Amino acid sequence: MIIEILAALAAVAVIAWILIRVFLVAPDHSRFDEPQHEPHHDRGEVSAEIREAVRLIDEMQDKLRGEPKHRRIAVLRKLFDEGFTGSPMQAGQLGVDIEAADVNGVDGEWVVAPGASPDRRLLYLHGGAFAIGSPLSHRMITSALSKSCNVAVLAIDYRLMPEHRRKSAIADCQTAYRWILDNGPAGPNAANEIFVAGDSAGGNLALMLSAWARDANIRRMDAVIAFSPSTDSTLANPSTVKNIATDPLLGPGLGPPARMPVEVKTLAVLIAALMNPRNPLISPLFGDLSNLPPTLVLASDCEMLFDDSVRYVNKARNQGSPVTLQVWPEMVHVWPMFQHILPEARQAIDEVAAFVAANSTSVPMNNASSG
Repeated sequence: MIIEILAALAAVAVIAWILIRVFLVAPDHSRFDEPQHEPHHDRGEVSAEIREAVRLIDEMQDKLRGEPKHRRIAVLRKLFDEGFTGSPMQAGQLGVDIEAADVNGVDGEWVVAPGASPDRRLLYLHGGAFAIGSPLSHRMITSALSKSCNVAVLAIDYRLMPEHRRKSAIADCQTAYRWILDNGPAGPNAANEIFVAGDSAGGNLALMLSAWARDANIRRMDAVIAFSPSTDSTLANPSTVKNIATDPLLGPGLGPPARMPVEVKTLAVLIAALMNPRNPLISPLFGDLSNLPPTLVLASDCEMLFDDSVRYVNKARNQGSPVTLQVWPEMVHVWPMFQHILPEARQAIDEVAAFVAANSTSVPMNNASSG
């Protein structure tokens, strides 16, 4: 009897393994590992301030280790909103106007620098592993973008996991994109130009929106910017494991699950997201990447998500889309968050401003400093 039970359990395990391999595990995208792209050498040596950025990250990780596991998401949300990157968070300190917005039922805020055009709009989607982050936590980026790119930035507070399903965040971003086309900081009116940007999980959502708008036959965005985006929710890309030790922000939390067998990782994503990890809505890498708008991807060569950027860009370019990758050596994950500390953070925003200006149909970038 025991032997029969064990045999049945073994058969079930084998069938489950086969189903996971067939329906959940990512198809092989290793053909898009090359080219790796040349790093930005024109910036000179990596600044000494990177040590301060790493110190702040380590300090945050130390605070997190002292908390029980069930409290860590709440603690991380608080730390992000308080500005663990050392940046000021209030409108007066940032030199911008900030107003709450009701984005067709989704909470958000307009971030508008003096002189920024209300008809040139940028939808910003914050990062935070789909579980943390908010418009408040990312004001150092949104204010810098408004100043440097001469745009009115709309940052939304999309619904987070685990309280909500992953589909909720996707739906909120789609709602916000439709809304911003016809609504600005002064009220209802059509946008002259529209841009979308995001970091990490928000970069994932920005790239998702890019393909979704194309397929839904909605107005094409003028350009897309993604900082350190996640593009493969199966966690199959090589740097996810290779760069654990060199990524102080993601390594401590994402490192242990990243080392698990691929079958376990993909099953875990399925359970957490309640969506197939191969679905292009949560893994933009696996979708059709043709006929996309001009897109700029910025990534650090030592972060865990580096190959998410490399493979996405190489595949998109292979399919004919104007997508560019900038590789920044030795930066922390989403280093533009450290505007108050890192010269490279401010330089990255300047690169984005030049990209936006190059893809603008009307107004050139603001001469105001991004810092």
